Amino acid sequence: MRHSAPRPAFAPALRLKSASTPPTLRRKICRSERAAARRGGIMTSRDKPWLFRTYAGHSTAAESNKLYRANLAKGQTGLSVAFDLPTQTGYDSDHPLARGEVGKVGVPISHLGDMRTLFEGIPLAEMNTSMTINACAPWLLALYIAVADEQGADRAKLQGTTQNDIIKEYLSRGTYVFPPAPSMRLTKDVIVFTTEHLPRWNPMNVCSYHLQEAGATPVQELAFALANAIAILDTVKKSGEAEGAAFGEVVGRISFFVNAGMRFITEMCKMRAFVDLWDEICVNRYGITDAKQKLFRYGVQVNSLGLTEQQPENNVYRILIEMLAVTLSKKARARAVQLPAWNEALGLPRSFDQQWSLRMQQVLAYETDLLDYGDIFDGSVEIDRKVEALKAEAREELARIEAMGGAVAAIENSYMKQQLVESNTRRLEAIERGEQVVVGVNRWTETEPSPLTTGEGAILTVPEHVEPEQVSRLKAWREARDPAAVGAAMDALKRAAREGGNIMEPSIACAKAGVTTGEWGTALREIFGEYRAPTGVGRAARVDTKGLDEVRSNVEAVSQKLGRRLKFLVGKPGLDGHSNGAEQIAVRARDAGMEVVYEGIRLTPAEIVNAALEESVHVVGLSILSGSHVPLVRDVMERMRAEGLSDVPVVVGGIIPPEDEAQLRGFGVAAVYTPKNFELNRIMADIVAIVDREAQDAA
Repeated sequence: MRHSAPRPAFAPALRLKSASTPPTLRRKICRSERAAARRGGIMTSRDKPWLFRTYAGHSTAAESNKLYRANLAKGQTGLSVAFDLPTQTGYDSDHPLARGEVGKVGVPISHLGDMRTLFEGIPLAEMNTSMTINACAPWLLALYIAVADEQGADRAKLQGTTQNDIIKEYLSRGTYVFPPAPSMRLTKDVIVFTTEHLPRWNPMNVCSYHLQEAGATPVQELAFALANAIAILDTVKKSGEAEGAAFGEVVGRISFFVNAGMRFITEMCKMRAFVDLWDEICVNRYGITDAKQKLFRYGVQVNSLGLTEQQPENNVYRILIEMLAVTLSKKARARAVQLPAWNEALGLPRSFDQQWSLRMQQVLAYETDLLDYGDIFDGSVEIDRKVEALKAEAREELARIEAMGGAVAAIENSYMKQQLVESNTRRLEAIERGEQVVVGVNRWTETEPSPLTTGEGAILTVPEHVEPEQVSRLKAWREARDPAAVGAAMDALKRAAREGGNIMEPSIACAKAGVTTGEWGTALREIFGEYRAPTGVGRAARVDTKGLDEVRSNVEAVSQKLGRRLKFLVGKPGLDGHSNGAEQIAVRARDAGMEVVYEGIRLTPAEIVNAALEESVHVVGLSILSGSHVPLVRDVMERMRAEGLSDVPVVVGGIIPPEDEAQLRGFGVAAVYTPKNFELNRIMADIVAIVDREAQDAA
C-alpha cells in the first residue's frame, strides 16, 4: 500500500469533458452520449460522470509532471498530487529525517521552483487539482497560488481541494506536525482565506479514508468523520471570521473523502447514511437550509488495506467491486473517484498499472447504462433497514464523543485512537482464524505463478540518485535567492503566527520570496511547538487472544533463560506515519507476554538504537512502509554494531520486494515480513525463537 495511502480530495467541477479535453473531442463525446441514450430508449440526458483521478507523484517534480500530462492525455479529468513524506511533514529534502524518504511515496516539493516544474505546461486556471496535504496545507496551497499568479491565472478560477484534515492525521497517517490547537487554527485559516479569495476551491476534505485503513468499522468511520467535521466548523464559527451568509458558504465548501471496502452492501448503505446524517447536522446544529450548502459532497479512494500480496491479480476484482459501492446509488454517488492499482501491496504502481485503474472507471461510466437511471435502491426495505441501523449507531458514537468535549478532546485522551487499534486487532484476528475469508490468503491459497509480477520493471522503484540530485537543486535554489527578501517574508510569517493573523497571505509572500518548505515548517515549529500523539497501544495484556497459549509458554521459558522478561522494541524509523502494522505487532507481543517498548512514529535511527541500548532489549523490530527500508535499516544496523549491540537481533516489516529482502538480510537482519505474513501469532513465535537462538549462541 502506498503511504499516502490514502488519499486526496475532489472538487465540484464534474465535467469529464474538461477544459483539458480538446474541443473536437468534447463534441464527439457529447454526440456519443446522446446517441447512446437514444439507443436505450432514454430521452433524458445522462448524469455527468464523476471526476476521474489517479493518485500520483514520485521521484522528482519533472518526472511527476510527465506522468500528469500523460494521464491527462489518456482521459483523466483531474489531478491528484501525492507529496513525499518530508514535504508532508514540513522538512526540506536535506534534513536528517528526510534521509531515504525523498521522492519515495510522492513528489518532493521544497520551494516555488519545484512547484513550477510540477505544473509546467498545465494551465492551472483550467485544471482541477487535489492535493493530499494536511499539516502543511497552507504552505502547499500558497506555492500553488504563487505558480497560478505567475501563469496569470485568475485566483477566482482555481479549482481543486486541499485535504487539510489534521484530525485524522493524529489517528492514522501520522503526518501531523503541530499540537491540535494551532493545527486547527491553520485549518481554519485556509478555510477562511479560500472562502473569500478562491470561490471554486474546496479548502478541506474531511478524510475518513484513512480511518478505515487504520481499522475503523463503518460506524466508526461515520461517527469519527462527522465529529471531525463538527470540530472544524465549530472552530470556524467560534473565530467569528465567517458569520451569517459567509458561514453558510463555509459549510457548503466542506467536502469528504471516504473509503469503500469489500462489504459491498454495507459500504453503499454507509454512504447513504453519510448523506442523511450530514443533512441532519447542517440543519439542526448550524441552521443551514440551502440545499446546495448542505449537500454531502465526497470523493473516494477504494480500500487499499484489503489489497493482497498473495495472488495480487485478485485485487482487480476487489477494486471494481469497491468502486460499485460508491457509484451505483445515485443518491450517494461519489463526485470524484480514484482507484489504487492492483499491485500496490507489492510496491509503487507503474504508469500501465495506473492506466488500468483509470480504464476501469471509464468502462463503467461510458460502456454501461449506470448513468441513465435514477437511484435503483430507493424503496428497498433491506437497504433502508441497514441505513437506519448505521445511522442509529453512528448517532450514539457521536454523542459519546460530544460528551468528551468533541473530536479534539477524543484525540487528546486517546479514545478514538484506542478504538481504531482495537477494531483493527479484531479484524486481523478474524482473518487469522479464517472467520473473515480473504481469497488467496486464508482460503484457496493454491495458485499458478503470476506473469504480471515477474520480469524486469514489474515494480516501479525510485532510483537512489533521486535524493542527492534533489538536495543539489535545493542548495542551488537557496544560493540564488535574495536573502533580504527571504528574511522579510519570514519575519512577516512569524508575526502572523504569533499574533493570530491569517497565515495564508504571509505564506504566499514567503513562496514568492523563495522560502523553502523546511524553513516554513521550522518557523511555525518555533511558534507552535511540536506534538507526539498517543499511540493507542494500551499497557494491559489481553488474555482472550486465541492461539497464543504455546507462544506465551515459549516466552516464559525463554524469559527464564534470559533471567528477566523478554523485551521487544518496536520502532518506526524515518517519516513513515502508517503505524497500523507497528501497533498491531506491539499489541500482539504484549498479549504474548513480552515486555514491549513502543514510542510511536517518526524516530531517527539514532533514537531507536539509543532506546535499544537504554532499555536493554532482546530484539528490535522495525516497521517501514514508505519504501525507505534499505537506507534506514542499513543505518540502524551500522549504529547497533557501533554501540556493541550486534548480538541483538533485528527483524523488519514492510512492503519489501524480494531483491530488497536479500539486501536487508545481507545487512544482518534476522527476519523480513511483508503483507503476505498476516499471521501475527506465527510472527510472535518466530521472534521468540530468534531471541532463543541468539541467547544460546551468546552462551
